Amino acid sequence: MILQELSISTKNCIVQKDGALLIVTLNRPEAKNAFTPEMLLGMYKAWRMLDQEDELLCAILTANGDTFCAGMDLKAGADGDQKSSDEFLSVMKEVPNIHWQALLRDNRPNKPVILAVEGYALAGGTEILQGTDIRIAAENAVFGVTEVARGLYPMSGSTVRLRRQIPYCLAAEMLLCGDHISADQALQFGLINRVVPEGTTLTVAREFAEKICSCGPLAINAVIRALRNLQENFSEEEAMEASDKLAGPVFSSEDAKEGMRAFKEKRSPTFRGK
Repeated sequence: MILQELSISTKNCIVQKDGALLIVTLNRPEAKNAFTPEMLLGMYKAWRMLDQEDELLCAILTANGDTFCAGMDLKAGADGDQKSSDEFLSVMKEVPNIHWQALLRDNRPNKPVILAVEGYALAGGTEILQGTDIRIAAENAVFGVTEVARGLYPMSGSTVRLRRQIPYCLAAEMLLCGDHISADQALQFGLINRVVPEGTTLTVAREFAEKICSCGPLAINAVIRALRNLQENFSEEEAMEASDKLAGPVFSSEDAKEGMRAFKEKRSPTFRGK
């Protein structure tokens, strides 16, 4: 199936829509999909579209080429020759943290984002992974928070999120040593969901997206909020109280009634997000 590019696409970031699914593809394979202002602009617009359009229920983040993402373009940064588009600079005046929103550090969309990784996902490539919800990696995938090896600090959220997503000692090893880890290691660490044959990550990601899009939109939205916001800074009692507040509108919705009717009538539910 050939999907049409949306108008918010940029040269380095292709955004496509397939029903309730948004597909965001990093498109700078000649430079290992290292981040550029144009790429960040496309990603920022995609996440805001995902948040704002009710008919969109889920997104997949993937990349063209044999490397998912090498993070920041260090060569361009060192040479001072990385150019921002006029539009990026214009948006940045109104949205100073546009780069952090693009990289899913700030203002994450309140809908699931599925990651499909082939090849290397280093530095920012592993950092943006931590802003996604379900992660599919090819057998050849390689991960690493490598900033310290370059005398840099991982600014895209790893110092906060990584220790919350995998055991502390493993997070410390990744952050302090800057080593590469294989897809199998990442699976053992609990950093990703599946390891699949090369060339199949997008197919498997689509399978997950199909399952998510078949569920109740209000329920999915509430669960995403709970997963991301009710973390260890809450006591169990506080977290349960906050969770109940999220659950209330879901149980009183038309979707909830439809789901129960469909179960009773032994048919697939038709959810309307109401």
